[in-house]
Amino acid sequence: MAKVAYLDCPTGLSGDMCLGALVDAGVPLQYLVEQLQRLGIGDEFQLRAEEANHNGQRATKVQVDLVTSPISSHSHSHDRPHTHDAGHAHDHNHPHTHDTDPTHDHGTRRLLEIEQMIQAAQLPDRPTQWSLAIFRQLAQAEGAVHGIPPEQVQFHEVGATDAIVDIVGTCLGLDWLKIDQLYCSALPTGGGTVWAAHGRIPIPAPAVLKLWELRHVPIYHNGIDREMVTPTGAAIATTLALQFGPPPPMVLQRVGLGAGGRSLSIPNILRLWLGETSEEQATVAHHVHTVPMRSPDSYPHPVPNPVPDLSTESLPGGSLEAIAVLETQIDDLNPQAIGYVFDALFAAGALDVFTQAIGMKKSRPGILLTVICKSDRLEDCETVLFRETTTLGIRRSLCQRRALAREFHQVTLDGHLVHIKVARDDQGQILNAQPEYEDCVAVAQATTQPWRQVHQAAIAVWHNRQHL
Repeated sequence: MAKVAYLDCPTGLSGDMCLGALVDAGVPLQYLVEQLQRLGIGDEFQLRAEEANHNGQRATKVQVDLVTSPISSHSHSHDRPHTHDAGHAHDHNHPHTHDTDPTHDHGTRRLLEIEQMIQAAQLPDRPTQWSLAIFRQLAQAEGAVHGIPPEQVQFHEVGATDAIVDIVGTCLGLDWLKIDQLYCSALPTGGGTVWAAHGRIPIPAPAVLKLWELRHVPIYHNGIDREMVTPTGAAIATTLALQFGPPPPMVLQRVGLGAGGRSLSIPNILRLWLGETSEEQATVAHHVHTVPMRSPDSYPHPVPNPVPDLSTESLPGGSLEAIAVLETQIDDLNPQAIGYVFDALFAAGALDVFTQAIGMKKSRPGILLTVICKSDRLEDCETVLFRETTTLGIRRSLCQRRALAREFHQVTLDGHLVHIKVARDDQGQILNAQPEYEDCVAVAQATTQPWRQVHQAAIAVWHNRQHL
């Protein structure tokens, strides 16, 4: 049985609403406080929970009270709402400041500093990876909005203590509840405008809109022209949620209610549905990414303002990538069709496709067909499987893989070009080098040499060049 959580967001989503819903669902507040103190910011905040009432419905409101702030002399405590012209529903953290005084300057934290803080905290593994992924996701979106690399994004309030508490605390809470699968409802857009570091901006904030665009999030207008989804809330959902839309099949066991900061025409409450499903277990991912983008290293020449790759995260020993895995068992497909299915899946964006021989019910021999793809290609690959095979169901999961940095070198054999794929670790040391199969085939066919001999010759030429 997999444990499932569903974010029901009739009035949007923010970091402290997530914390409130998690605490209301049973996550001990003291556990969150003790774990968050490992970040080295324990003297900067106090975390407290209190009961709130919106439109006659009770919920839990978690307050992040800033005690001191090394980042900014202007404290952004959640119990003191910012003043916005449009009057927003959530008084939370934007990557760029949004005070009523647009000239007010905040201190900043860059992505690397936040990542180092989280990695040094020795938190449980899943919350660590999820938190890193969420901040990376947010930096990628902000970088795409402003046309800069994510490492150059200056986090203002989002880099401040309250947002770090919101994001890391949410990941800790999901892990404490042992959530295996996270889903999210369609999200309300809100409306109006707000002051930010770059002037007045419309709601949804540009970073929120970018995150929605990249995950193809279903959205709607709920009739309230205030801020419904904060950048922090959007980053949490678009990074960790497997899908957006109606609730998944589950046996509902508990509902946690997290209160927003203001009273609205409908109860300003995030509802966290908790249950179990008998479906194959999947893991909550870091989207993760989720997004159809190329790594900057893959561009053959400089591209002005390339859209960053949200699906990778630089870590020691390689890059941590979010991938989707599709599996289906088949025992009644014509074997001649399998090769065509492979071609169709690769054309749909699959990174890898393979089969394994298995024994199925009634002692029938069959195959386990596995597809690895980026999350944004998941539905395209599923469409191919349903259209081109006899399967009636597909298991899907999101997970992470660690991948070494890769580059291509070139060598010449008998006047023919052969590309060598070279893999390096994070220190730049070469760990592996292999000639490309198709290039070796072309040389073997053109020269009538055995393929194995061509392969060995290409490696030898490349090695000799490295020692020159």
